[in-house]
Amino acid sequence: MRFSVCGKPNFILLHTQSISMKDTKLDLLTAQNSVLLLVDYQPAMFKGVGSGDRTIMKAAAVGAAKAASILGVPVVLTSINPQRNGDFIKEITGLFPGQEAIARKVPGFDALEEAQVMAALKKTGRKKVIVSGLWTSMCFAFTAIHGVREGMDVYGLIDAAGDASHDAHKYGVKRMVQAGVVPVTLMQVVSEWMHDWANPKAGDLMREVYSKYDAMLGT
Repeated sequence: MRFSVCGKPNFILLHTQSISMKDTKLDLLTAQNSVLLLVDYQPAMFKGVGSGDRTIMKAAAVGAAKAASILGVPVVLTSINPQRNGDFIKEITGLFPGQEAIARKVPGFDALEEAQVMAALKKTGRKKVIVSGLWTSMCFAFTAIHGVREGMDVYGLIDAAGDASHDAHKYGVKRMVQAGVVPVTLMQVVSEWMHDWANPKAGDLMREVYSKYDAMLGT
């Protein structure tokens, strides 16, 4: 703002005090504040993956689902065109008896465009969404970015995902990060959920997840 005092121009800099809002992404994931969304882990979708080791990707998805089942974290599962692509893999659906993967009817890449999927996610009442899926640059990225638009804290489980090529996976991840998705790994998610070894479920997590899916603790 510019003033003139006794005919001489003076410049006054007005400072505005910004109100800092809490960044909820600084809060660790817990079994009480998050939900796991796994998109399209189906046989035909795995066959189209060429960006890395499909066994490792599958293990990360199964490991996350196991940890969620042990800790009581809500899980939402989706599939696309199961008649053609096959059913959601039983290694995961078998962990949640009575819960079916939602067969999406909207013929798109974004699982959250399916009203039933969005409703299932919102029903949990949780704002932190850990999502992964096949393939990275398509169903995974579209769904994750949609979650960000909805105001959710979205965490992308990167080691459980793959795409047709290395670049498709790499730049799919970059696209999500650019949009505000937080990249995480299986062990990071499980460790945040558990928080420390005093957790009553630490023994179960050690036997069923850490010892089977972690290179260091599994030795």
